Amino acid sequence: MSTTAKLLKRPATNLPCVSLIGMAGCGKTTVGLALAKALGWAFMDTDQLIESAYGTRLQDIADRLTKDEFLDMEAEMICSLRASRTVVATGGSVVYRDAGMRHLQSLGPIVRLDCPLAVVLERISHNPDRGLAIAEGQTIEDLYLERQQLYIRYADIACNATRSPSQCAEWILARLPKGITGPAEG
Repeated sequence: MSTTAKLLKRPATNLPCVSLIGMAGCGKTTVGLALAKALGWAFMDTDQLIESAYGTRLQDIADRLTKDEFLDMEAEMICSLRASRTVVATGGSVVYRDAGMRHLQSLGPIVRLDCPLAVVLERISHNPDRGLAIAEGQTIEDLYLERQQLYIRYADIACNATRSPSQCAEWILARLPKGITGPAEG
């Protein structure tokens, strides 16, 4: 078999992924990119997948849909993911739909990136166009408090994300289950 054919052959079994969950502004994308680089894996941002599928910004999508419609669409997108050896940065609202979270659990460990509310508010203020699934009259603080128990429930690993992305990636890498980072079989 040629080298090219061998490289193009998909693995017989799905190899694990690592999914990142947490509030908007906690660093899922930046930490995810650093972790993917450290692992030598692919990187996927589900917010960007949604934007690509719908051809518009996430905030525009969130503005056009009710909160429940947005959450259902996001969960459907999550449940359709087929990936191996990929770091998956999710939208902050992914934890509202159990089906999506069960699918992420089936892909591999879930890491919660944790930041204090003040840090989240500061980081979000730098990107006011970020898409948020927020009900009318709800504040970022309301969302933060509402989601914390969900993030805790689904996470296998919790990382203090007030560190730099590379420090977070190193910290997570040291705590991933043994064997998850091994070479792909082909």
